[in-house]
Amino acid sequence: MSETVTSLPCAQDIARWAEDIIAGRSLSSPQARSLLDLEPGSEAVAALYAAAQQVRDHFLGNTVHFCSILNAKAGNCSENCSYCSQAAGSTNVDYSKTKWLDAEDIVDAARSAAENGAKALGLVAAWKGVKAGAQLDMICESIRQLVAQGNIRPDVNLGILESQEVANRLQQAGAAVYGHNLETARSFFDQTCSSHSFEERWETIQYIKNSGMGLCSGGIIGMGESKDQRVEFAEQLRFIEPQMIPINFLNPLEGTGYEDRQPVDTDEALITLAMLRLFLPERNIMVAGGKEVTFGERLHEVFAAGVNAVMVGNYLTTLGTDPDYWHKQVANYGLELAGAAGTGCGRGNK
Repeated sequence: MSETVTSLPCAQDIARWAEDIIAGRSLSSPQARSLLDLEPGSEAVAALYAAAQQVRDHFLGNTVHFCSILNAKAGNCSENCSYCSQAAGSTNVDYSKTKWLDAEDIVDAARSAAENGAKALGLVAAWKGVKAGAQLDMICESIRQLVAQGNIRPDVNLGILESQEVANRLQQAGAAVYGHNLETARSFFDQTCSSHSFEERWETIQYIKNSGMGLCSGGIIGMGESKDQRVEFAEQLRFIEPQMIPINFLNPLEGTGYEDRQPVDTDEALITLAMLRLFLPERNIMVAGGKEVTFGERLHEVFAAGVNAVMVGNYLTTLGTDPDYWHKQVANYGLELAGAAGTGCGRGNK
């Protein structure tokens, strides 16, 4: 769809756009941008949510994926990402710093995640990126242990990859999906981090895709990016085609570079999710870190906005929602929990 948008779309426009998407036409960037200016509570927003559910159900059915993450190496990160409590320069002390966890801790975490309904566990490390040698050997052994355990799919989120060889080693060890977020629009990235570049992240994504691992890549909403940049971010996601897109919402934790920022408005966040569903109709979209802070008692409404995946359990340094809540909400919305491993889990907000 390449039509020019000169005014805010009405409910009828949005319903027609949904039919066009189902017929195989893509939502244009101007159309996506116009959705972000809709008035909360309006008939147009109600139509947007209906369209998001219609498009989700058509392309992805009524199945919801649960994924979990484990902070397998916490704290002392060299990178200065402004949103992260583990970053260089952060003074946040609300978590315990660790070296790479031993096998028993990782296996126990996998067992707990599986009991909560998660089909994948992402092993996450706070560093710039995994290095070839003893460090990579250690991680590959952890992956093999999870494969042997057999009750959950092992995913990894280990930062920037230094070479294609490292990516290939992880895939050969049994890592099914590599999580590596773009985090935000290319034009905004330098305002969130200066210790590595957007281009380094982009190169890592190419290594992941070339290795045969699945790609899980999304980002964080509410860091100060403009609405235009949210559409730019969506365009980048459309280009790289991740199997899973984790959408985090800024949780302005004490001691981080963004501690003074306000969480994104709930309605604004829901409208953004629904826009992403129409712009990326065939992609799994997961709500991840910061969702409790952003949505509060309206947390369940993410399903109305077209989401089909949830990060369950705790995050890297903060607590998540009781998994029982999500089981109940899946049923309340007439959805079903996936019975087999899905297609990725993300890093989550810190």
